[in-house]
Amino acid sequence: MARILYTLLIISILTKNIHAQSLSATPQFPVPTAEQIAWHETEFYLFFHFGPNTFTNLEWGHGTEPEDVFNPAALDCDQWCRVAKQAGAKGVIITAKHHDGFCLWPSNYSKHTIRESKWRHGKGDVLRELSEACRRNGLKFGVYLSPWDRNHPKYGTPEYNDVYVNTLTELLTSYGDLFEIWWDGANGEGPNGKKQVYDFHRFEKVAAGLQPEAVIFSDLGPGCRWAGNERGLIESETNWCTLDTAGFQRGNGAPPTDTLNRGNETGALWIPAECDVSIRPGWFYHPEEDSQVKTPEQLFEIYLKSVGRGANLILNVPPDRNGRIHAQDSTALIAFGKKLKGAFATNLAAKSTIAAEGASCNFYAPVDQSALLDNDISTGCSLSPCGTTLPLIISFKSPTVFNALLLKELIVKGQRIKEFKVEVWKSGKWQEIAHSNTIGARKILTFPLVKTRKVRITVLAAKAAPMLGEIGVFRI
Repeated sequence: MARILYTLLIISILTKNIHAQSLSATPQFPVPTAEQIAWHETEFYLFFHFGPNTFTNLEWGHGTEPEDVFNPAALDCDQWCRVAKQAGAKGVIITAKHHDGFCLWPSNYSKHTIRESKWRHGKGDVLRELSEACRRNGLKFGVYLSPWDRNHPKYGTPEYNDVYVNTLTELLTSYGDLFEIWWDGANGEGPNGKKQVYDFHRFEKVAAGLQPEAVIFSDLGPGCRWAGNERGLIESETNWCTLDTAGFQRGNGAPPTDTLNRGNETGALWIPAECDVSIRPGWFYHPEEDSQVKTPEQLFEIYLKSVGRGANLILNVPPDRNGRIHAQDSTALIAFGKKLKGAFATNLAAKSTIAAEGASCNFYAPVDQSALLDNDISTGCSLSPCGTTLPLIISFKSPTVFNALLLKELIVKGQRIKEFKVEVWKSGKWQEIAHSNTIGARKILTFPLVKTRKVRITVLAAKAAPMLGEIGVFRI
């Protein structure tokens, strides 16, 4: 008997060691940096397109607009931040300088700034007011700085890259910590009729040195990538956080839009997708669009197809000519925020038992249930403790009604899952209710209301031993 007990003890220790090794093993594919992990957790934030275009009714200014056209007499950045928080956003990004070259701060490297306007008697600084409002309201702060400049006389010459670096340095050293730096690929002609050859490698080096915790957005990253459309959507069930960038360049030389939307399954770099969309048809404020603001229901659907498919969502909400978020926009955002908060307020899985089905290892305790319910992206469990991927069973104490499932991979170990299905126990058998591909940072599946005592999640294909970080069951 002693020998049998000893043998069982050894088996138990070995299987637990297998479980521990599966979680501690170094993956052989890209993983996110600590900064990217923090970015993934930010999930949803607002974009503020604001500048002379707000007052001229243009989308792309010409760079010749008189500075005095910019005059937001009732600017209230705290109001912007209050609306952002009520919408459920965790941060904001502002167009510090758009293609027209107008700077929303008194830059020392331009003569086309708010310093030259009559607003605040030339003493104003929108970035100062917004960054301080973000700190007061507990929001992250980021900046968009267009490389294209239709006003600066040096644009189109080698000297402009020095100007841009100096301008970037001003922004990154004057307004506190940033969570994201936003670059687009626009590259048109400047005042001299020439286009600029951007030194993005230099720009990246400067940004990384001055704001090491900020994630850089562009269609090539390096921190996060454009999702390939301006509708705010991951178009399919597939979204890899990895991307190949070799041979591509920002702007016209970027990867195809479908690649940007889906990523590359075997991509060499962790460059996750960010979905951008405006709450209105345009990106800057236009009074004729006051009746065309997206509804809370439309915003929620966009959220499910962006954040719910593993991307982050940046929603543009353009301040109006008074310098405030318009009532039409704020009403829609506040209602959306309430809908979003209510939908995911109660995780029904918290009152369930989670276990693996048909464990192939003797005496293996397959699931650390607390790790799947702790809202901690760095904890989770392996579904292949002994080389065999096991279905995961969520068992409720009584029949439970729901219509949404949230899954997060343990992305600190990389993105592994390629395909999975969800079934419920009904009428004495398993019935499939959802089938999907990648999970990554998160996957939210929705389906008609079901009532059951058991849910089964089965990974059908994976690049390596699949690992889950979080599980949520909701009635939304």
